[in-house]
Amino acid sequence: MAGVDHIIHAGDIGRPEIVRRASPDRARHRHPWKRGQWRVGSRIPDTKLVRLAGKSIYVLHDLKTLQADPRAGIDVIVSGHTHVPKIDTVGGVLYLNPGSAGPRRFKLPITIASLEVTREGMRPEIHDLGAD
Repeated sequence: MAGVDHIIHAGDIGRPEIVRRASPDRARHRHPWKRGQWRVGSRIPDTKLVRLAGKSIYVLHDLKTLQADPRAGIDVIVSGHTHVPKIDTVGGVLYLNPGSAGPRRFKLPITIASLEVTREGMRPEIHDLGAD
């Protein structure tokens, strides 16, 4: 995570210390909750719209529950749930599922995704963490 400016998590978090441990201190944390607010019994929002690097990023866990209109100025939709890493562009909207960085599930790879935003555009990439 060195050099990362923001971290977005798309769900199936487990314990909050997992996210804090994986995040470098210098990274500005962008989760669907504020840092330090996670308490037993607290509820994390189902969705969150954030603006980073001039892009509108809609975060939710399960893409099947998407209720926002992607044509309404959303640049990126980040989702999880399936644990299947995927990069797709539909109607000018980037759909990004980072997969899962936790223990291997089913026969899926252990992955995270990065999104570099430059003047020329966005460069999403899936990173395999568990190459056997």
